[in-house]
Amino acid sequence: MRFSRLVSALLGCALLGLPAAKEAAAAEPRVANTAKAKKAAVKPQAKSAPKVAAKPAARAAKRSSVVAARASRAMAAKAAPQKVSYSRKRIERPAVVDDPIAAFDPQLGPSLASASVLVTNQTTGEVILEKNPQAVVPIASITKLMTAMVVLDGQQSLTESLRVSEEDIDTLKGSSSRLPVGTTMTREEMLRLALMASENRAASSLARHYPGGFPAFVVAMNRKAQAIGLSDTHFLDSTGLNSSNVSSARDLTKMVAAASRYPLIREFSTTAEHEVEVAGRVRRFGNTNALVRSPEWEIGVSKTGYISESGRCLVMQAWMHDKPLIIVLLDSLGKYTRVADAQRIRKWLEAGGAQRIAVAPGARAS
Repeated sequence: MRFSRLVSALLGCALLGLPAAKEAAAAEPRVANTAKAKKAAVKPQAKSAPKVAAKPAARAAKRSSVVAARASRAMAAKAAPQKVSYSRKRIERPAVVDDPIAAFDPQLGPSLASASVLVTNQTTGEVILEKNPQAVVPIASITKLMTAMVVLDGQQSLTESLRVSEEDIDTLKGSSSRLPVGTTMTREEMLRLALMASENRAASSLARHYPGGFPAFVVAMNRKAQAIGLSDTHFLDSTGLNSSNVSSARDLTKMVAAASRYPLIREFSTTAEHEVEVAGRVRRFGNTNALVRSPEWEIGVSKTGYISESGRCLVMQAWMHDKPLIIVLLDSLGKYTRVADAQRIRKWLEAGGAQRIAVAPGARAS
């Protein structure tokens, strides 16, 4: 009897404790999950908060360092000595206006795009118009006027055949040529193409075939410059490709005047076009100065020039009002501005500047 009561009691206790155990077991996962969730929620915040705070600070520091570096470079640039060298920007160019009356000062003349200008009466030497005439600048292919004078002064046969060789290839500027290596033509034809079409290989070949070769030719060029009173002029080659070939507008008026005394220079430099046989084919060469084709102009001597250091250049002996004028236009920026400047000068003279031409009669060079 006692034993059965004991068993009953034990079974009762077991039955009473079973729901509590189940409830406790069910509660444990909930507690664990809640702890994990809280832990997971805390971890990202703990890790991300410093990063969010650090990024703006880092960016601000980086911006500050960049600003400081720029300011430092700007101060250093202002403090550094500036390099001074010849540049077209160093010579002021006023705005160019095409109205020959309103835009032109009757005393000072037209506004021109060329950096250095000189217009003189060849007969009297009177200066009609000038702008920076003393500037010593590269003259490019204007050089070929001196080349032609030295060739003609040398009194070599104009019918002698000269050959273009590899030595005549332009390795300085890499300019092209319509005269391939091996081309053979007379000295007269070489001279014509050098003056009219500004053929560099022709000018080079002329110098190489001079007595004593190229070095002797350059010496003769500088000797000739001294003989005609060119104090600002110096030559290092016969083509003008070398930017060390320099002169001033004042000197070039003298050089053009000297060149006008050579009949062949007058003829060849103003020929509009010419055909010559090259490598078995007839090729047409044109004058680099379009004004020689214009009926409005009477030109006695003409030569253009261009390399990057010189800008666009043009020198001419032109007849106006039956007077020989020498026009020198140097260092013009645009491709057509040297010709446009020449046109502006002519319009100015026709519009009232003509009284500045001396009335003394002038005989044409013969």
